[in-house]
Amino acid sequence: MEFDYSRLRGKIREVCDTQDRFSELMGMSKTTVSAKLNNKSEFSQPEIVRAVKILDLRVDEISQYFFTPLVQKTKPEEETSNE
Repeated sequence: MEFDYSRLRGKIREVCDTQDRFSELMGMSKTTVSAKLNNKSEFSQPEIVRAVKILDLRVDEISQYFFTPLVQKTKPEEETSNE
């Protein structure tokens, strides 16, 4: 399952200014954080706990930032004409 990290990205910009700074604070490479935010790898529980502390999130906000399912956009089916 893929997750929508757009809200998390916004919070990262709000608190850390850049994803690079967030990566430093997380103790991860920029590539690793990018992979996680792009659903190429998953956040571990300890990583989520670390991010929650860095971003000063409340416990009741965690699911909004880390567990919102990504809604796949589908193309509308082309209408076929029977003329």
